[in-house]
Amino acid sequence: MKRIISTQDAPEAVGAYSQATTNGDMVFTAGQIPMTPDGDLLDDEEIAVQTRQSLENVKAILEEEGLTMQDVLKVTVFLDDIEDFDEMNDAYKEYFQDNPPARSAVEAGNLPKGVGVEIEVIASSE
Repeated sequence: MKRIISTQDAPEAVGAYSQATTNGDMVFTAGQIPMTPDGDLLDDEEIAVQTRQSLENVKAILEEEGLTMQDVLKVTVFLDDIEDFDEMNDAYKEYFQDNPPARSAVEAGNLPKGVGVEIEVIASSE
């Protein structure tokens, strides 16, 4: 059965979506952009800063469910410009140093609110 996950430690969902959902075993986060839990948008910051904030939001959502970044099975990274890949990857590695999850990274262009990166994950409690 689907259950909604929500935390005040990540930006609230604004629209017809949830921060994350779970069926009890798998957790699916919505795409997280570089916005602080207080609603400050970091769209003018370098990609490394934007990546870290997006992943901090993911981390907070997972923690609400009792999970850690080590429980992440798959990550999808959407970049406004694929030329930012190396900078994103350097910041990303800080969160997945050991046994990193599978990952896709694509240039999407025109991300929400004009940000440079959006990140979503699939995690497992098993």
